[in-house]
Amino acid sequence: MNEKIPVSVYVLTFNNRRTIEGCLKSLSWTRELVVVDSFSTDGTYEICQQYTDKCTRRKWAGHRDQYQYAADSTTEDWIMFVDADEEVPQELAEEIREELRGNGKGNDGYIAYRRTYYLGRWIRYGGWYPDYEIRLYRRDKGRWEGGLHAKIVVDGKVGSLKHHYLHDTYRDISDQIQTIDRYSRIAAEDLVKSGQKFSLFKLLFHPPFRFVKEYLMKSGFRDGIPGFVIIVSTMFYVFIKYAKLWELTHVHTPNEEGGE
Repeated sequence: MNEKIPVSVYVLTFNNRRTIEGCLKSLSWTRELVVVDSFSTDGTYEICQQYTDKCTRRKWAGHRDQYQYAADSTTEDWIMFVDADEEVPQELAEEIREELRGNGKGNDGYIAYRRTYYLGRWIRYGGWYPDYEIRLYRRDKGRWEGGLHAKIVVDGKVGSLKHHYLHDTYRDISDQIQTIDRYSRIAAEDLVKSGQKFSLFKLLFHPPFRFVKEYLMKSGFRDGIPGFVIIVSTMFYVFIKYAKLWELTHVHTPNEEGGE
């Protein structure tokens, strides 16, 4: 696209060398590209510098604060966030152009739908599809709220975009397991901070509930083996999150109990 679209896109990065170049190449249509890197050690930051002069480093401050910092670093009236393992295809960029030609057609934000590539196929069912959230919004109308699963809240009317953006998720199952371990810990810590108590009911019944909801009712089984791996990993994540909540609130070190 020769004419840039009047949108600022912001991206957070940390050791995303595998996907970051594809992400940034897909954002060549945007008028401003802001990258905030959490001190990557795999060359991610150096790749980002090749695509934008608005590339900074900042110590990780949590999902909400880091995303909000990046959003506050933008200058266009309309802004959009894209993760480092995602791409915006030309069809979606052109749709954004058409929407903003009418100054948003009375909208203050837009929901965008995501399609995920996992274990060699595009996922079309289950808990991962349709996956959607507000991505494009007026910078003076939106803000980040929440903890691990922070999201954009828009004060005003929210429309929807028809075309999908694309998500190239985990490198392999080992990468997925490491991510589940890291994110479940953060989620458990968020639960502690919010004052939630451990519930044996949630530990025992939330995982199978996700199986019924996402694998059976939302037809996750139609995605074959990848769909089965997704639901098993989802159930494990939910189980281990509540197990870690119990650990954080019930297990004490020997020193805390008066031991050596």
